[in-house]
Amino acid sequence: MSRPSCHEFRTSSRLNRRDLLQAGALSLLGAGLPGSARAGEAGSGPVGFGSAKACIFLFMWGGPSQLETFDPKPHAPSEVRGEFNPIDTAAPGVQICELFQNLSQQMDKVAVVRSLNHTDPAHLSSGHATLTGHWAPVVNSDAAPPSEKDTPHIGSMMSRLRPMPATLPSFVTMPWLALHPAAPGGRAPGQHGGWLGHKFDPFLVTGDPSKPDWNVPALRLIDGMSVDRLRDRRALLGNIDAQRAALDRSAQVVDVAGQQQQAFQLLGSDRTRQAFDLNGEPDAVRDRYGRNLHGQCVLMARRLVERGVPFVSINWHNDGKNFWDTHGNNFNRMKNDLVPPADQALSTLLVDLEERGLLDETIVAWVGEFGRNPKIDSNNAGRNHWPRCYNGLLAGGGIRGGQVYGSSDAQAAAPKDNPVSPLDFAATIYHALGIPEELMVPDRSGRPQFVYTGHPMLPLFA
Repeated sequence: MSRPSCHEFRTSSRLNRRDLLQAGALSLLGAGLPGSARAGEAGSGPVGFGSAKACIFLFMWGGPSQLETFDPKPHAPSEVRGEFNPIDTAAPGVQICELFQNLSQQMDKVAVVRSLNHTDPAHLSSGHATLTGHWAPVVNSDAAPPSEKDTPHIGSMMSRLRPMPATLPSFVTMPWLALHPAAPGGRAPGQHGGWLGHKFDPFLVTGDPSKPDWNVPALRLIDGMSVDRLRDRRALLGNIDAQRAALDRSAQVVDVAGQQQQAFQLLGSDRTRQAFDLNGEPDAVRDRYGRNLHGQCVLMARRLVERGVPFVSINWHNDGKNFWDTHGNNFNRMKNDLVPPADQALSTLLVDLEERGLLDETIVAWVGEFGRNPKIDSNNAGRNHWPRCYNGLLAGGGIRGGQVYGSSDAQAAAPKDNPVSPLDFAATIYHALGIPEELMVPDRSGRPQFVYTGHPMLPLFA
């Protein structure tokens, strides 16, 4: 079947009965693939297709400035170029901001996308597009909170297509669900199972793993409760659930039962506890990632994918200072608070994955929901929202390092060539994970939906 455009997909009337029947058959194909998407085996499709087994998604919540990260403009006017200079990197001809001293030495492993763009300046709805590969149900909005109409997070969709054994989660999010206190809607949509249902919500790991007494709250047994007592309680609740299910077969009850079963399985699993135990890492390794919240979350992500978890998403944490949303004091925030832990963690992750033989099979993404205004706000040395041009990084998982995809104009205000959307960025991740563009899955009402609606950036793959 010919795949409709993004707009046509959002306008369901464009799909005729024949399209829907074909889509339904395709969705059943996707639903019947035991334990794996199977649609993507490495080498069986276009270049890079199925090259990755796992993804670590680093979501820079708030929107990093493109000029103070990976698209510096040293020849622009002073009110655009800002305070920092570009530096050479391990990738010949590729320069990035001087703040990324560590990452500059690893850029031969990284592809920079400098032509990301869209038209949505709102944190919440553009966050949905970034995390799902679909436009939000309500675009240009910081007032629409999460709902069951949201498209599932990429990790939730991968949980649907590639479920894990019961003793490990398929999709982990750390260290919180991104929320913006200045947005009326609060929490960003697109961070959960959406129209797939709550069964595919992420396993949420909260708190600060850099603290000596930290452990995973979701895996903490109640004081005095042993694993044996937990199993007895599970058996009792199982009997109650069976009686309740006989009375009510609604999707919500099935979701709750599925979540409850997974929680018990994880709580009783030594394998799960070991995967989340950072004390199993040498002090030197923990130091290299950075003894801070972000660094230790990134180290945890490496531990999880090493043990078979297919998708780990790290949302930039609540730092009490509006995250990467640098409307004011942009340059001090970037220099002192934001870039140092991000630079240290990402550069260490790339080296660590490579040394462990995991980089070729793990795609790493680093991106925010938009960029910042090229013109500095002279009143408070800040940069405001700018979705019209920004950048992101991809590495590993078949991505050819040391390259730049797309370019921006002289002030990083608009794409100059090869413009791409956040939908295309997500599509590239799906492509690396072996999910074909034509694949559809049924939503909770049984209606077939495309897994993603963008188009992968195929030149990024070796």
